[in-house]
Amino acid sequence: MPRGSSPKRERQYEHIEESARDRGESPQRAKEIAARTVNKERARSGESRTASRTSTQDMSSGKRGGQRSGGGSQGPTYDQLYEEAKRRNIRGRSDMNKGELQRALGKR
Repeated sequence: MPRGSSPKRERQYEHIEESARDRGESPQRAKEIAARTVNKERARSGESRTASRTSTQDMSSGKRGGQRSGGGSQGPTYDQLYEEAKRRNIRGRSDMNKGELQRALGKR
């Protein structure tokens, strides 16, 4: 982090770095992701001396991350659905795909 960074940006950096490590990124890559993200947020909020046009006019990192995530999870896995169908004794479950299991369990 640059000298004189606010405690908020320090916490943000640590959080982003930890999240990247949890996703399996290498320590070096996690630091790079955290630094780039925090630097962009600093530029967007006017905390840095210089800022590129893309840093200030592009969408925020949080919004971009939300769009990349696909708008929500895919829900339970096929195996989880199958086990629930097995517990509920739903007939024909072994021939069903994920979508069919979801419909049979009333999950859609």
